[in-house]
Amino acid sequence: MPPRRRSPLRHAPTTAARGDPPTIRVELLGGFELGVDGRSIRIPVHAQRLVAFLALHDRPLHRAYVAGRLWIDLSQEQAHNCLRSTLWRMRGPSRPVVDASATHLVLDPAVDVDARELESAASRVLHHESLSAHEIDQLVSAADLLVDWYEDWVVEERDRLRHLRLLALETACTELVAANRFTEALVAGTAAVAGDPLRESATRALIAAHGATGNVAEALRRYEAYRSSLAETLELTPSPHMTELIHSIVPGRAS
Repeated sequence: MPPRRRSPLRHAPTTAARGDPPTIRVELLGGFELGVDGRSIRIPVHAQRLVAFLALHDRPLHRAYVAGRLWIDLSQEQAHNCLRSTLWRMRGPSRPVVDASATHLVLDPAVDVDARELESAASRVLHHESLSAHEIDQLVSAADLLVDWYEDWVVEERDRLRHLRLLALETACTELVAANRFTEALVAGTAAVAGDPLRESATRALIAAHGATGNVAEALRRYEAYRSSLAETLELTPSPHMTELIHSIVPGRAS
């Protein structure tokens, strides 16, 4: 009889050996990674998709809904069989990644998720609750969600998180200027523009930050680059809000 295949999550970390529950972290920004006590753990692709899907929802989901979204091309019975098989293959860690009942699934509440942390940081900035250096760094350094995954549910969530991040970066840039934290404002504004070079609100925030520091040449360079890209890509011109901003920095330059 062949030896039984060992689950990839059965590698017990040292803290678990002492009786402490392991620290489990799911990374979704950039690519998928599951870590247990700082060590990367490899799990099958179907298990990755299940963990990622649950990590993007902070509430219990019905098994039928999860199976239908993850195995959309299969019949209901086949999708349920795939879900059961995936859950079986994930057995083994001293603390489970997924809490499963007869009807619902949810990511274990103690599991850390980087995408949730990014969303929380963005929400605090947008609600004017915090503007800490740590949160600014989170927003600036964050990668897109699961960049090599193309399922509809991933694309939808990727677009939502990207928009939320850019909006938070723009807000941070403006508020950091008001707080005379100009270096951080320029970093946040530059990251927002890099995230979407044709997003006018991001470019306006960055240009305003350059204007506030007296860096008129850089403000004009950013404006000209944006105007050229907008014309070449979309055959559009900057909005009146943009031209008014440039006029306030260099009277008579834009009209």
